[in-house]
Amino acid sequence: MQSRTLSRELALLMLGQTSDRGSSAPALPTGMEGLLQQVLATLSQDVRESLDRSAEDLQAAQQQLLDSELQEQGEQQLPRVRQHLNAGLVAAEQALNRLSASLELPRLLMLADQEEVRLGAIARVEAVLRDRQAIDERLDRVMEGWRLTRLPRIDRDILRLAAVDLESFRTPPAVACNEAVELANRYSDEQGRRMINGVLRRFTTARSAAEA
Repeated sequence: MQSRTLSRELALLMLGQTSDRGSSAPALPTGMEGLLQQVLATLSQDVRESLDRSAEDLQAAQQQLLDSELQEQGEQQLPRVRQHLNAGLVAAEQALNRLSASLELPRLLMLADQEEVRLGAIARVEAVLRDRQAIDERLDRVMEGWRLTRLPRIDRDILRLAAVDLESFRTPPAVACNEAVELANRYSDEQGRRMINGVLRRFTTARSAAEA
């Protein structure tokens, strides 16, 4: 079970380094260690940018608080203060999520040398790239007024990996859904977690009905 979980997480990071445009399957990048170093550098840059955005929002919120204290009608500033505080907290949460992900990469880099983990990750990436257009079409059918292309890239890839786990690797639906949500806990946000959970529930229900 641990090897499958690690393979899926490694596959998610690998997919993020491939093209997401067009219907043709892009070539799988070669060099596991080099690919993971690429991912680490990308995540580290994301962390720095998120921390910078968070600091700017928190500084703006602090300034709004100071301004509201200096003005006679300070209560009029409260909506703007809350807006800046909320934006700062969201940015801080995203930064912490990305930081947590980047701290886990050395573990993944080490475990990528285990044949079962490495082969499992490569097999999942190849399965997604080979059938991505068909997978996306099946996911689109259960989106309920939304389109897969409108989701953040990380959420699309989590859903694609869950789909191939269900369809190609015969992972039990409850396990595939739970592990997809766990990936969302680490790499997405609250809205993404809810969306992924709902889409996969409908996806597994539709598969069960088609197989009945």
